[in-house]
Amino acid sequence: AAGGRALRWANGRVPTRGFRASPRARIAMPSWVIDRYGSNDVLRFTREMMFPIIHFPNEVIIKVHAASLNPIDLSMRSGYGATALNMKRDPLKLKAGETEFPLTLGRDVSGVVMECGLGVSYFKPGDEVWAAIPPWKQGTLSEFVVASGNEVSFKPKCLSHTEAAALPYVGLTAWSALNQVGGLNQSNCSGKRILILGASGGVGTFAVQLMKAWDAHVTAVCSHDASTLVKKLGADDVIDYKSGNLEEQLKTLPLFDFILDNVGGSTEKWALDLLKKWSGATYVTLVTPFLINMDRLGVADGMLQTGVTVGSKTLKHLLKGVHYRWAFFMPSGPSLDEIAELVDSGKIQPVIDEVFSFSEVPEAFLKLEGGHARGKTVINVISRQ
Repeated sequence: AAGGRALRWANGRVPTRGFRASPRARIAMPSWVIDRYGSNDVLRFTREMMFPIIHFPNEVIIKVHAASLNPIDLSMRSGYGATALNMKRDPLKLKAGETEFPLTLGRDVSGVVMECGLGVSYFKPGDEVWAAIPPWKQGTLSEFVVASGNEVSFKPKCLSHTEAAALPYVGLTAWSALNQVGGLNQSNCSGKRILILGASGGVGTFAVQLMKAWDAHVTAVCSHDASTLVKKLGADDVIDYKSGNLEEQLKTLPLFDFILDNVGGSTEKWALDLLKKWSGATYVTLVTPFLINMDRLGVADGMLQTGVTVGSKTLKHLLKGVHYRWAFFMPSGPSLDEIAELVDSGKIQPVIDEVFSFSEVPEAFLKLEGGHARGKTVINVISRQ
């Protein structure tokens, strides 16, 4: 990915440029914010949200054309993970007495670069880009958002902003689990048997497509009404978890080389028995107690408890001949570069459940809260995407 970025520099991109002060001298912008944690009634529309400022040389300001919602937005609205995220926002506690509010939610963005910091050489104003903004930063349900240059990538040329906004957060979450943590890549996936639990959501639909792009054999678990979608995305076998005992259904199949678990809960108690023993087979779960532990126990005790839990589980399963791992979303412009190439080559497509206008953000949250989405809930910040 880094080589690809260097190649684009060589192909005529301006190598350096300074910060450009906006001639509009904007100080406020429209945004959806929360002033406290709670249910959907804490969402508030304002036209007076502070305009984002470039604080570091590697930052860019993006005019948001489209955003989308993820389960983490529901969780953050309710206060989940606040302890860890506030520590990340202000690790040295320099802003004593200040709070994270008003807080803008939304992690995905597809839009246009408006301003660049002094150290930004890869982008220029007017570039169409996409990104997933980390949860400790102000989010994308605004007219503008600030991001680090290394979190941003050029938007796939074949997608509209509405389509592109459906992919970054789920794509990077799946990429983290499968590639960064799980060690899977284009050169080692051919013929491997992959099981994806929770295959019809945003992360699951992306993971199915990525594994098929890398020539793996994919078994997908979802409900019956999502089976047509998942098969269309390329899954070789689709198992309806409502049609009987899921564990017993999966035990009738050959053992797997890799399991991606988007479900968690009791699944973890039996899913690892479906892996090939002593072959390097790996189970990766995206459902971890890390943020819950820190909310419940505080930073120090929460981190200690988390370390003990993952360490004990890793050792327990290693002694049984399989690898146990946790994975998390990781922002990465270079990884989005690779995802964009897969999108433009037709190997991955966005899966969108429903599109809402910017005025309908509360309705979009209620839609997501209802569950059983088939793909992503997208917000058009600028109409007619």
